Formats: sequence, C-alpha cells, structure tokens
Amino acid sequence: MAVFAHHQVSEAAREGSRYAMVRGTSCTNCTATSAQIQTYVRGLSLPAINSSSLVVTTSYSSYPTGSSCTPNANCENPGDLVTVQVNYPSSFNVPFVPATVLNMNASSSMVISQ
Repeated sequence: MAVFAHHQVSEAAREGSRYAMVRGTSCTNCTATSAQIQTYVRGLSLPAINSSSLVVTTSYSSYPTGSSCTPNANCENPGDLVTVQVNYPSSFNVPFVPATVLNMNASSSMVISQ
C-alpha cells in the first residue's frame, strides 16, 4: 500500500510539472500560477488518494545556473526550470498494527518549453 501511494504522489508531481512546463510566459493566455498548478494536481483523480490532502509547492529557477527566483522576476520563460513538489500524509490501517501516517514526498523538475 505504501509503494502504491508513493507511486501516485510521484505521478502527481510529474503531471504538475508537465502542466507548468507548457504554460510559461510565451504561452498566450495560458500562464500557470502556483494556485492553478495545485488545483490541477488535486483534480487528477488519483486512485486511493484523498486529493484535498495533497500539498503542492511550485518553485522556479533560472536554468542552467540553478539560481532561484520568483515568477515575477521572469523565471517562467522558455529554458527556465520549474519544480513541482507534492507532499501527502498517507494513513495506513492494517489489522493488529497501530495506525500509521507516512508522509509521502515527490518532486519533478522540467524545463519550461513555451
């Protein structure tokens, strides 16, 4: 169950970074904010995942130098890097074992294409 949950969280991070990479500053009327990326990831309908518990964090950096910056500092341009990190508190209830919460974390980085 833990491996399945981690796979789903990893998939959410990959899908979030794919969504952001095609919505950079060169995309007419389709740039993506951090809130829009979180809404997109939460709307993926991943099996066995409570989407309202997903915490999605988006960060940008100039590529290839790796220096961090904010989207307002022109870091959403083609060639810059977007990183989407997804955190999920996954609870497991197994008979005869105390209930456990495992924090699943995954991140994905992609170069903005447009």
